Amino acid sequence: MSNSLDLASRPQDTRVVVAMSGGVDSSVTAAVLKVEGYDVVGVTLQLYDHGAATHRKGACCAGQDIHDARSVAERIGIPHYVLDYESRFKEAVIDRFAESYIAGETPVPCVACNMSIKFKDLLVTARELGADVLATGHYVASRPLPGGGRGLYRAREEERDQSYFLFGTTREQLDILRFPLGDRTKAETRELARQYGLAIADKHDSQDICFVPTGHYADIIERLKPGSAEPGTIVDLDGKVLGEHSGIIHFTVGQRRGLKIAGATPLYVIRLDAERRRVVVGPREALRTTGIVLRDVNWIGGGDLDALLADDKLEVFVKVRSSRPPQAAWLRHGASGYEVELVDGEHGVSPGQACVFYDAGEGQARVLGGGFIKSAVAAVDVARAEPIAAVAARG
Repeated sequence: MSNSLDLASRPQDTRVVVAMSGGVDSSVTAAVLKVEGYDVVGVTLQLYDHGAATHRKGACCAGQDIHDARSVAERIGIPHYVLDYESRFKEAVIDRFAESYIAGETPVPCVACNMSIKFKDLLVTARELGADVLATGHYVASRPLPGGGRGLYRAREEERDQSYFLFGTTREQLDILRFPLGDRTKAETRELARQYGLAIADKHDSQDICFVPTGHYADIIERLKPGSAEPGTIVDLDGKVLGEHSGIIHFTVGQRRGLKIAGATPLYVIRLDAERRRVVVGPREALRTTGIVLRDVNWIGGGDLDALLADDKLEVFVKVRSSRPPQAAWLRHGASGYEVELVDGEHGVSPGQACVFYDAGEGQARVLGGGFIKSAVAAVDVARAEPIAAVAARG
């Protein structure tokens, strides 16, 4: 690529701050831009340090990763800064993660990190360093729009696409952000790392919840919020007590294992009642959802969302999990705010998850925005095996 950043200015006249986590992707991003002639400055954020996490495979933004980022910067010949963001990260991401689980939600901390740290605080730092552009190693594409501004698009390699975690990016931020790896595959990125002689070419990818050193998120929550794992009951859909639990933070909607309840048919966690400390379980069909109520919606599609929805609903494609393909849906105004109607339904939708909008269901579709799931509407009243709407109509 002769110009990875789609800028009119010459590379040598353009300063680019690259967010370097110490992994393969951000390291190659910095190297590619340096080779293209840009004035590159590497910045690494120290986000946490949980001891064992500094050397654990799959961790990021801690001890070993900072060393790796510094080594890459030296290798490619760019200045490199390490900024202490631990307190900010704890407040904006880790504490909110814990509070969300205690409330019976399933949070997505990577979204919170991107919205509150990487694309907000780090952008301020980039401007202070005189940057024209902030670049990251995310697998997502940014392209100019015909009418001006830039659009966010899914990555070329579907398995690596990270657009789900970036729906909160604003139009103003997109004008400054660039993602040089969006049209590359992971294999191509690793090959570039080898060509540039980077020692991290075969380094393991970081995991989603990077600040959980043991992989057991409940341990982190109990340490941050002592007493949060209050015992309660496990009940069926009719409220009948089937057993006890040691805290709802150990459960998520859709979970089957770990219930320790024998039944004629498999039981799943249908919902979490944090106020009464109840885990509600039932058959898999009770997990099916056709409607979602959203909060904190961000729109980066064309036009004004409220104007678009003023007279009619809007056809979109949505993802309610990062690992699921987009599915057809309708976005509309409802009594509770923005609502999504899933054409084919979905199983195991949980409050706290993100619902991301796209303009198509396949390929490098454009990201239109998204929001956080406030509540989900069950497709059927399992006890009666009828649509809830029909039951309500009968009164």
